[in-house]
Amino acid sequence: MSVADRRQREKLALRQEILAAARQLFAKEGYESVSMRRIAQKIEYSPTTIYLYFRDKDELIQELCEETFSLLTKKIQKAVSAGGDPVEMLKRGLRAYVEFGIQHPNHYRTTFLTPHDEFRSKDPRETPGARAFQFLLQGVTECAKAGRFRETDVNAIAQALLAVIHGLTALQITHPDCFPWVDPDRLINLTIDTVLAGLLR
Repeated sequence: MSVADRRQREKLALRQEILAAARQLFAKEGYESVSMRRIAQKIEYSPTTIYLYFRDKDELIQELCEETFSLLTKKIQKAVSAGGDPVEMLKRGLRAYVEFGIQHPNHYRTTFLTPHDEFRSKDPRETPGARAFQFLLQGVTECAKAGRFRETDVNAIAQALLAVIHGLTALQITHPDCFPWVDPDRLINLTIDTVLAGLLR
């Protein structure tokens, strides 16, 4: 490996280290409470080093949100890639969403549970949450086209489903020990089956 290649790998590794530290701190302490200096302390580098990679906290959080959305999208796409009955595909997509949050709690906390300026400063339709919602809306639309739902307002259905699965995911992440939860698989399946049962013809 050449010197240039080694340096490039080291730069990429440090960039990922910065992102991982920021994600952990934002999830634990909140976006507003964490400074660039605090992130630098976490990885034992000077704040100047952080600024060589990221302009400010807004750029950092945007990068983290984009990474989360990319990972979430891949998981949902994989879950529905087999095709089949639109309702079953929707169930698999909803389950993939919840599983992602439970498997990646800091990603989910930082992107969907942490208020930050990055969301306020851009078109609401372009936030990671809004773009993730489009996948849900597409699944609901397919079910409606197939005549499977009694309700025809696909936006209202999708928003109701998002409220349910986001709530379930957030509870599992933020209050895992508040009381004896049933088996996660059973809870996820029961929640999704119950809410969809109220929509089916």
